[in-house]
Amino acid sequence: MGIEQVLFWSAVVLYGLSAFGYIFGLISKTEKLFLVGLVAAIAGFLPHTASIAVRWSSGANPFITISESLSLGVWVSVLLALLVQLANRRVRVVGVLVLPVAFILLGWAGTLRTAAAPELVPALQSGWLWVHIVGASVGFSSVLIAAALGLIFLLKQKRQGGLYDRLPSPQAIDDLSYRFVVAGFTMYGVMIVSGAFWANQVKGTFWNWDPVEVWSLVSWLVYGIYLHLRITFGWRGQRLAVYALLAMMVMIVSYWGIPFGVETFHSGFRIEH
Repeated sequence: MGIEQVLFWSAVVLYGLSAFGYIFGLISKTEKLFLVGLVAAIAGFLPHTASIAVRWSSGANPFITISESLSLGVWVSVLLALLVQLANRRVRVVGVLVLPVAFILLGWAGTLRTAAAPELVPALQSGWLWVHIVGASVGFSSVLIAAALGLIFLLKQKRQGGLYDRLPSPQAIDDLSYRFVVAGFTMYGVMIVSGAFWANQVKGTFWNWDPVEVWSLVSWLVYGIYLHLRITFGWRGQRLAVYALLAMMVMIVSYWGIPFGVETFHSGFRIEH
């Protein structure tokens, strides 16, 4: 096993430890376990970063295959979750959703890894591609944080005392979740627009009704409906918290599920069956 593989699987193991720390910390209402989860997440983030760097230095771009795309999406999600937790200790519990998702997705990525990732063909090399990838990764990470905050909102509504009394107020959690949805909606829009310009450079058309394109548009509209319900109809609290959790599932399907199961123009973002 090469150094890159050791680094990668070390990150998976540490993210798993972090996930258990957060989950059992929530179940037992023990904040010290949240600290264990945070430390393990930071410890896992370091070899994860190193594994991406080593693989990239060998000539593999961090987004060509499903495995690379999963790894990059998880890396951005964990980074954002760590920044949120370090900025506000009262929402450290966001790790209870982010890290289990990171652990599962990165573990899945590990089962799909190949010794050498394919190089990006010249026809696909474009500055728009980088904007496209950044928009997708940051957009997914933002709505994952929003879903985690939605989960926290629901837990705080149903439980009182100890740990739950030290969480931010329901309104503060709801407002913060809304901000992350706005960020995710914006970045996902950037992803779609940049992808259209990229497609025009490669194929001469801005839109091809590719299954990934269609599902990306569906996901973007799902979050557009979230914003419409909040801004126009005044939805708040529990209904939007549940909506954010369900919408995240749609995002995961469109981001990785469709490219995995269907041969599309996004041939770099799928594996061969």
